Amino acid sequence: MKSLLSATLKKLRKEHGLTQEDLAMKSGVGLNFVRQLEQGKPTLRMDKVNQVLAMFGYELAPVRKEELNEDC
Repeated sequence: MKSLLSATLKKLRKEHGLTQEDLAMKSGVGLNFVRQLEQGKPTLRMDKVNQVLAMFGYELAPVRKEELNEDC
């Protein structure tokens, strides 16, 4: 099952007309990392995730579970 993070990243990448290779190169991470992120790998380095998300003006942040459940 894909996570909200992986689905959001893939959507943003496509909206900006980027391939996975483009995103990896522009954000300074490896192609394999982008692929794992989009596939929803549960264990990834948060600093690298934020490095990729910064391309689109996003970052990981702690959210109370109650808030997350209200958004679903």
